Amino acid sequence: MSEDQFTKLYKYIEEFRTDVGKRFEEAASDRADIKGALAELSAQVRDYHNEMKFMSHQIDKLRDAILQIAQETGIKLKVEI
Repeated sequence: MSEDQFTKLYKYIEEFRTDVGKRFEEAASDRADIKGALAELSAQVRDYHNEMKFMSHQIDKLRDAILQIAQETGIKLKVEI
């Protein structure tokens, strides 16, 4: 192999190595972005779930209060709560 061929091969390998390195860095950046988005979405789902539990509890309390008022006043409810 002549020195010129070796130099061309070396340059090609270096360019290839640089290109592969850039692609790995981009992939790592993309994974980090995806991880961040998933963490944010997970937090939003957790918050939503907690809000739904709280609202369900509040609705149960209101239902019990309505039933108690209806019973104590003798009002018959047309809709079953």
